[in-house]
Amino acid sequence: MSQSSHWAEMGEWSMIWGMRFLLRVYLLFGRTVLQWFLYPVVSYYWLVNKPGRAASQAYLKRVAQRLPASHLSGNLRDSYRHFIRFANAIIDKLAAWSGALSRADISYRGRDELLAQVKADRGAILLGSHLGNLEVCRVIADLDDAPRINVLVHTKHAEKFNRLLKQTNENSGLNLIQVTDISAATAMLLSDKIDNGELVIITADRTSVSRNPRVSRAEFLGADALFPQGPFILASLLKCPVYTLFCLKQQDKQVIYFEHFSDRLTFPRKNREQAMQQTIQNYARRLERYCLMEPLQWFNFFDFWHLADKESDEQ
Repeated sequence: MSQSSHWAEMGEWSMIWGMRFLLRVYLLFGRTVLQWFLYPVVSYYWLVNKPGRAASQAYLKRVAQRLPASHLSGNLRDSYRHFIRFANAIIDKLAAWSGALSRADISYRGRDELLAQVKADRGAILLGSHLGNLEVCRVIADLDDAPRINVLVHTKHAEKFNRLLKQTNENSGLNLIQVTDISAATAMLLSDKIDNGELVIITADRTSVSRNPRVSRAEFLGADALFPQGPFILASLLKCPVYTLFCLKQQDKQVIYFEHFSDRLTFPRKNREQAMQQTIQNYARRLERYCLMEPLQWFNFFDFWHLADKESDEQ
């Protein structure tokens, strides 16, 4: 599996024209009609995308071993349910973009602690993931008492996404920033935002799109996987508090979990790699804990563990 195909260039609906079309359908006709568009497409995609289907099954089999009470086995039916859950997440994404989600649709865990920290000191890094639906942060950003939110994304379409966000809400407090690698210029830009009391969200469960990504191994759902070092290096450079962020759909509500991760990440030169690996392992354990809460909501449809196996073979 090549590095360029190792994560979702796989139909995560990232093309601007596609999102604009789906958003228009949603705004004109609502969720029910949109499902008539999405379900056939997702069903077809599930049938023809053998690698994605196999990756889904491999992940769900690991969940089944870890959590027998989930009643998952990793069979084809479970995999199809996984893809259909992804289709529903797309609809929730569009609802968040269009402003159709309200405060009543969302509940929080740990938000007061985070806001108190921001008001008392400065901004923070939020380590996100592809578990659940980070687009719900759009609603958080538009609340009157919310700090401005900046989301680091790997897509080259960040500026177009920003324009699309502004079309649906000109006063949106959500800003997308395109990054490929964490450069000194990126760190300086984000440092200013942190000093201004803003939040910076970066996903920490996918390796970089760069040719030679900096990664660490961590045990996740019973086997080693590769996690990116970049988000953790960035957090250490910004010298600010770090939280994890998970947005899960539970009982028809979007539940947003903020959880303190570190007052400040430091990686001493003497044992830098060891300290980095331990920090990333701590993140992997927390990601696993939340994945087991809602296993069908982790939307990484590629062989997450194969990358670590391939690296071992090449050494």
